[in-house]
Amino acid sequence: MHMMKTLLLSKSDVESLLTMKDALESVRQSYMAYNQNKVTQPPIMSIDVPHHNGEVDIKASYSYQDEVICVKAAVGFWDNPKRYQLPTGLAFITLYDARNGLPLCIMDGTHITRYRTGAAGGISAQVLARPDSRIVGVIGAGEQARMQVMALKEVLPIELIKVWSRSEEQRGHYKQEMEGLLGVTVLTCDTPEEAVNSADMVVTTTPSKEPIVRDEWIQPGTHIIAIGADMEGKQEIEARIFARAKVAVDHLAECMKRGETQNPIRSNLIQKSNIHAELGEILLGRKAGRVRHDEITLFDSTGMSIQDSTMACMIYKKATEMGIGSQFPFI
Repeated sequence: MHMMKTLLLSKSDVESLLTMKDALESVRQSYMAYNQNKVTQPPIMSIDVPHHNGEVDIKASYSYQDEVICVKAAVGFWDNPKRYQLPTGLAFITLYDARNGLPLCIMDGTHITRYRTGAAGGISAQVLARPDSRIVGVIGAGEQARMQVMALKEVLPIELIKVWSRSEEQRGHYKQEMEGLLGVTVLTCDTPEEAVNSADMVVTTTPSKEPIVRDEWIQPGTHIIAIGADMEGKQEIEARIFARAKVAVDHLAECMKRGETQNPIRSNLIQKSNIHAELGEILLGRKAGRVRHDEITLFDSTGMSIQDSTMACMIYKKATEMGIGSQFPFI
């Protein structure tokens, strides 16, 4: 029998192979592939683990382009740092050869999840934000509050970041880290309203179950990137905002079920037909992006397996070419 070896890539291996520029291009390709029907993608499977203040999401897809099946288990355990000195978010990706089912690669997916989630907001801003957007209001000061802004800085002339989170200490860390990393001014805010006020773009990145961002704070011309809501019951922004926004989503069914879009749909503020587009349709030129300076635009993202798959395939190819990682003969 032919000996098949599986490539194993650690977190540091993946980190060494991934840049935000690569992530943006990879996510753009994945959105277009999805809307060109080049992907089979079953619904996300979620497991709530309330006794340990955690949740598990399992995302899978089959990419016809790459002939790869991708399965990712992403976990969020909010007590990890205090209890186990582990990060709150962990993820693991397996790539299978779609021709025979053999595992090609098992890799750390934490870095990929961070980057592809950040890049999704960046890609949305390219087609939905005003090109002169300079001020970002950020709700939350964790991982995605960093990644989203890193992606936005790649695509727009960002000069000022205004950040609010419940923890004053986290706000301080965020300011220090992001000013050093991006060379922009970071203003820490005592209230969410202060962070949103006069922002060209608003990014929400919390696991909140109550709306934080109010309708009356959002000015004409604002682009909102709603990232935090990814399970039923979550909400970061007042549902009424949807009624006056041009809404784009990554995956219509998932966003209506578990994204920020679930809230205005449930309260009958909007119907499915009011959602303007999936982002891939805009990227393919089938639907318009921003057409007016004063439009309020909103991008709701729950994340898709094809994003993981496209990025993981890119990393797998790079690692193979460069001889990075270790081989393990499972079979």
